[in-house]
Amino acid sequence: MAIPASLLPISSSSHSIFSSSLLALCPLKVNHSRAMNYRRTNGRFVINSSSSEMGSINDSMNLRQSQLSSMTPLGVTMNDAGMSKPSCKWQRVLLKVSGEALAGDHTQNIDPKITMAIAREVASVTRLGIEVAIVVGGGNIFRGSSWAGSGGLDRSSADYIGMLATVMNAIFLQATMESIGIPTRVQTAFRMSEVAEPYIRRRAIRHLEKGRVVIFAAGTGNPFFTTDTAAALRCAEINAEVVLKATNVDGVFDDDPRRNPNARLLDSLTYQDVLSRDLSVMDMTAVTLCQENNIPVVVFNVTKSGNISRAILGERVGTLVGGPWVSTTAGT
Repeated sequence: MAIPASLLPISSSSHSIFSSSLLALCPLKVNHSRAMNYRRTNGRFVINSSSSEMGSINDSMNLRQSQLSSMTPLGVTMNDAGMSKPSCKWQRVLLKVSGEALAGDHTQNIDPKITMAIAREVASVTRLGIEVAIVVGGGNIFRGSSWAGSGGLDRSSADYIGMLATVMNAIFLQATMESIGIPTRVQTAFRMSEVAEPYIRRRAIRHLEKGRVVIFAAGTGNPFFTTDTAAALRCAEINAEVVLKATNVDGVFDDDPRRNPNARLLDSLTYQDVLSRDLSVMDMTAVTLCQENNIPVVVFNVTKSGNISRAILGERVGTLVGGPWVSTTAGT
């Protein structure tokens, strides 16, 4: 049986030849004050390096580790004190898109230009690491409350038809988003396994953590509840930090701006202001649910370019319900 040459003992006559060959193949920097030495022990060649050389290597490794540890993670900025802080106001948001907003100029039920604009702005913020969930309405196709009583249609049946309309909008929006490379999942409040996933809270959160956009459709799955209430409910369930309500108006006014040209845009409101003044922000059930769970609501105009990304990034846009605007700039 052949014995590997590496295991053969080294004779004293070949000691000098081997040592000089080894040093030629593996040149090492030698500290002249404490030179490297080598010796033969039990037929094996042993190299002892000086402690100063090992110390310099360890120092280099420690320096590299300190440089790596001081690097700023993606999506995090540093303030003047050297402490890390999130670069965006919110890290997980719920965007509520009304059916009327998807209709655009109302020449057709769904305006592809609107869905593409929404998709592009959502894409721009998901690349920053912000997790985005969406609840869509269905009023551009069918509004249950408006059709109840027509042709013998009871309210519950009308609301279920409206839920189906939200699924249509969700699938359309999903297709638009995935056409520009945004991984998107649709989850419905009742089972429609052939076209969408059923709503499962933990699965929805996992999708968000993986960087996917999740669109919640079919409202709450129950009649007599609006998609605004569904937005507040899903926001609380997935631990999102804010409800962003995208509408066709600039925010909340003290009067109807279509009837009163002097109506004033309100910068911020408390939940109690909305309830006591009966302002048309969201239905009372949705506002109460947000109030009980301390969820702020931002109402803004989706038709203005850049508003969606600005709202998601926490910039001042539209009307904030639930507290005053707070700047995200360090030191303010």
